Amino acid sequence: MSDSTITQGYIEMGKLGIHHIWEGIDHILFLIALLLPSVMYRPEKQWLAREDFYAAFIQVVKIITIFTIAHTITLSAATLNVVSLPSRLVESIIAISIAIVACDILKPFMKQRLWLIVFIFGLFHGFGFASVLADYQIPDSFKTMSLLAFNLGVEIGQIAIVAVVFPVLFMMRRIQAYSTLVLKYGATGLICVSLYWFIERGLLIDLPAGAILNWLLGNIGLKV
Repeated sequence: MSDSTITQGYIEMGKLGIHHIWEGIDHILFLIALLLPSVMYRPEKQWLAREDFYAAFIQVVKIITIFTIAHTITLSAATLNVVSLPSRLVESIIAISIAIVACDILKPFMKQRLWLIVFIFGLFHGFGFASVLADYQIPDSFKTMSLLAFNLGVEIGQIAIVAVVFPVLFMMRRIQAYSTLVLKYGATGLICVSLYWFIERGLLIDLPAGAILNWLLGNIGLKV
């Protein structure tokens, strides 16, 4: 096998990582649940718009970095066969992670523990990422570099999502409807979708709306 072929293989692994995060609607919704309140703060019972873009952005970078560190740990460990968890458990926890983070928008309870919650759930998201590489049965001699390329692709895809969504939310934050419509109903919608997936994945059943949802997502290039 030539060096150019090997290099092309690693590039394809990077592309796979990007496509996976972009196609994985559950991972995207988890990021959305983290980003929605990032442009606001709640000193007491009312959400207020953040004034400083840089300060809000740094907070987002910190949270996303924690998520990245967590899922990199388990992605690496699972791919290198150090540890594994049942797919049913992993996918169920990924689903419910969206609801738990979204619940914090409606009634903040994490406070200074958000980083810990994100880290814990990030570990399970990493197992989810690892399941993609497992399907490719990569030879051991190429596994480490393929892992690095795939993980780099995931991070690029993740950064692209944040780079698009965060500025839009920051521009919207002063709209009066943001704290009511966007935050309240956005969080409620995320919780409903999350619980739906949790029931399906936990009980291994197909609820009636599942086929419709998969068909709609499939038509726009997403999957769960």
